[in-house]
Amino acid sequence: MTAHFVTATGTDIGKTFVSACLLRHWRAAGLGPDAFKPLVSGIDPDDPTGSDPAALIDAMGLDLTPDTLDRVSPWRFAAPLAPNMAARREGRQVPYSAMLSACRRRIADARGPLLIEGVGGVMAPVDDGATVLDWMAALGLPTILVAGTYLGTISHILTAHAVLRARSLRVAALVLSETPGGTVPPADTVAALAPFLDGLPILSLPRLPAGCFDHPAVTDLATLLG
Repeated sequence: MTAHFVTATGTDIGKTFVSACLLRHWRAAGLGPDAFKPLVSGIDPDDPTGSDPAALIDAMGLDLTPDTLDRVSPWRFAAPLAPNMAARREGRQVPYSAMLSACRRRIADARGPLLIEGVGGVMAPVDDGATVLDWMAALGLPTILVAGTYLGTISHILTAHAVLRARSLRVAALVLSETPGGTVPPADTVAALAPFLDGLPILSLPRLPAGCFDHPAVTDLATLLG
């Protein structure tokens, strides 16, 4: 089945929440989904509870153990910074080539839907010579672009979409993850974006109650991805 890369216009936008919603949807359908977020920063090495990898592991119906944590996010850094900056604080480097190889193995081995989740936004540095955009281009997967609904998001979305297309990456869908306290109605953002995105599917995912991951937008997104 097809693998997809989950990226965003920035950090703390909702990539992991969207990923978790999809994983739960596919798991309920018996499709055996998998997730790989090889790089993560801002994670407590002594207590990963509540982290992005923990959310993905839980969405797949697995227990949070050292083994599942290593399988989902093998390269982890404590500082809440871009991976290259966080690694430098620990006297380490991001093993970019090894990370790409690990992604390719997971794609080759996938027997169900696979999500590879990036870090930060499209142009976030991964190491001192590559960005998330370079990472995505190296893999060539269709992307799911996640964005917020805050004032100013339209420029961020159009910029991200333009650079993705410039690198010949196919954007499968844009997901608007509602920003808490946002002042612009999501429907207005969708209407403003549509003329500039050449028919790209735009889905609006509202903030859901804690512990809730089911919404018609998730079903629609899963259907779009095939």
